[in-house]
Amino acid sequence: MTDEGQHGAAVIPEAKQHQVAELAEKLGRMRSAVLSDYRGLSVAQLEELRASLRGAGIDYLVLKNTLARRAGEQAGLSELNPQLVGPTAIAISYEDVSAPARLLIEYARANRRLEMVRGGIAEGRVLSPAEVRQLADLPSRDVLIAQLIGVLEASASQLVGLLDAPGRDLVGLLDAQAQAGGGAAAA
Repeated sequence: MTDEGQHGAAVIPEAKQHQVAELAEKLGRMRSAVLSDYRGLSVAQLEELRASLRGAGIDYLVLKNTLARRAGEQAGLSELNPQLVGPTAIAISYEDVSAPARLLIEYARANRRLEMVRGGIAEGRVLSPAEVRQLADLPSRDVLIAQLIGVLEASASQLVGLLDAPGRDLVGLLDAQAQAGGGAAAA
């Protein structure tokens, strides 16, 4: 008898227990995840979506809600349970917090499926569909890093300019004085 059976929950087959444990592990190490409704997508469209997400390092899994609830509870994310209704898929990112939201929202807009996104979670906080859309509008991690580097480089070059200014001014004064002194000696 499994631990679930001892606590009064239904006993699930070993293969399904493995699926639950695998999903719980993924949920435990994710940075963000977005739940979506895949109804109305053809197999080709679903594969196209999976390929675009996979290219960004995002897992896209079709879920059985009962198993997803168990995995969420194991990972300490039972707050997701209200969003686990109907046909459900989950896009899980382990690095870029905004990537799954951005890619799913872009796909939904391009395919006129605006109700596709059901909700999600980012950094342990459950998100409504509106909050997922806001998350999608954030720049990617790479863009944010580039912006930060640009700010740091600008600050560093400004600091170098400020530190260099007194020496440059002193050289300019000495040069001007030498020219004025040389002009006076020639007169």
